[in-house]
Amino acid sequence: MPPASPASPESYENNEPTAGAAGGPAISRKSLLRAALVATAVPLLAGGGVALARDTGASGAPLAPTPDCDDGDEPTHDQIEGPYFKPNSPLRTSLVTSPTPGVPLTVSGYVFGRECRPIPGVLLDFWQADTNGAYDMSGFNFRGHQFTDRNGAFTLTTIVPGLYPGRTRHIHVKAQAPGSGILTTQLYFPGEPRNSTDMLYDAALLMNVRAVGSGKQGTFDFVLDVAQDPTDPTDPPTDPTDPPTTPGGTWAAGTAYTAGDRVTYGGAAYRCLQAHTALTGWEPPNVPALWERG
Repeated sequence: MPPASPASPESYENNEPTAGAAGGPAISRKSLLRAALVATAVPLLAGGGVALARDTGASGAPLAPTPDCDDGDEPTHDQIEGPYFKPNSPLRTSLVTSPTPGVPLTVSGYVFGRECRPIPGVLLDFWQADTNGAYDMSGFNFRGHQFTDRNGAFTLTTIVPGLYPGRTRHIHVKAQAPGSGILTTQLYFPGEPRNSTDMLYDAALLMNVRAVGSGKQGTFDFVLDVAQDPTDPTDPPTDPTDPPTTPGGTWAAGTAYTAGDRVTYGGAAYRCLQAHTALTGWEPPNVPALWERG
C-alpha cells in the first residue's frame, strides 16, 4: 500500500507567528502541529521537519482538507520545461518493466487547489532520465501521464533518475486541473550533493523520501493555483470509468481519445496529442496539453 502523502515542503513556508507563552519566542500554528506529530509514526523531511500525513481514504469517501491548508500557502513553484519534454506520452502509472535497471522508486501524493481541497481528474505528465542520466527521445521510456483519482491522489512507479552534467537528480512533471492552466515543475531528492550546485534546484520542491528495502518511497503534494468554492462537490463531473463513446466527430465528455484523433469543438478543428478519456472541463480550448488546434 502506498504511504500516506505528506504536505508539500513549500507549505512549511510563510508561517504566521503567534505570541509564545510567558513572553517566549513567537510560534506558529504549523510549528505546534509539527510538535504534536513528532511522537507519532509520521515520516520526517530532511532537516527534521515533519511531513504531515493524510488519511488514506480507505472508505472511498473524499478526503478532508489537510490541517495546514488555510495558512495562506502559495501554489507549488513552477520551473522550466527543459529540452527533453515530448507530447503524446502513454497513459500509465508505471514507467518500469521487470528488466529495467535502477533503484526502484514510488512517488505518491495528492493534488490540491487554493482552498486545499483535493482535485480529481488532474492530468499529471511525468518524464525523467534513466539510471544512466539519459532521456529517451526516440520512444517513451520513462515517460507517462495519468489522472488523479476521485480523492485527488496519484501514484507513480519508476526508478531513481540518474545524473547528467549540470543537474542534480530530478523528475519533471506537468500538472493541469480541468479547465485550468498548466503547471510545469520538477521534483527533487533530499540529501543530494549536487543540490547545492544545480542552478535550477528549489528546496520548496523537495520530495519526502525514505528507503524501503532495496528501493525508495517518495511523497509530494501539489498545490495548484485553482480557486475552489468550499460548497462545491469534489467528485469529477464525469467518471473516467464510464463506458467511452466512439472517438471522432464533435468532442464529447466520456469519449476515449487516442493521439491523432481529430474532433471539432466550437466550430474549430483539434488534433489529440495524448490518449485520454475526456472529462467535462477538458474541452479542447482549455487543455493545450491534450489538444492542438488545426
